[in-house]
Amino acid sequence: MKQYLEAGEFVTTHGVMGELKLYPWCDDPAFITKLPRLFLGKNGEKEKKVLAARVHKGMCLVKLEGIQSIDEARTYVRKIAYFARADVDLPEGRFFVQDIIGCKVKDALTGQEYGTVTDVTHPAASDIYEVRNDQGEVFLFPAVSEFLEELCPDKGYITVKPIQGMFTSGGGNDDED
Repeated sequence: MKQYLEAGEFVTTHGVMGELKLYPWCDDPAFITKLPRLFLGKNGEKEKKVLAARVHKGMCLVKLEGIQSIDEARTYVRKIAYFARADVDLPEGRFFVQDIIGCKVKDALTGQEYGTVTDVTHPAASDIYEVRNDQGEVFLFPAVSEFLEELCPDKGYITVKPIQGMFTSGGGNDDED
């Protein structure tokens, strides 16, 4: 598992005192406000202590240690910010999207493997897992309790309870003509 995960992208400066506006890549921008530090390299390089952070219009305004002016802040615009997995305690049963991507999708009853999770989106009330099989076919799987049996990203798989046609081409009932 990756030790450093993407928090978001610095999109612009805010004010003249070196604050940065971060577009968060997480479920809730408030998540960013709880981080003690951010990194400017995907392997934990260039650690910056978070001096202050707050949510503002769906974005995060972040004040980082060592950045005192708008000119210093401009050098960070369009850079990706990372956080350390070790700095976060997720609630029981919650996982980072990065941990779910790459998991094998198996049938809870038969053990049949349907493919691998290649993306996770959140277009509405629940997550949608994009599952790609060995033939390159892509299926969209609603990650809701009716269909999702067990998440085991630490073991590299999830088990599901699909309805008929969920993992077949066309997604329809196989008995229809």
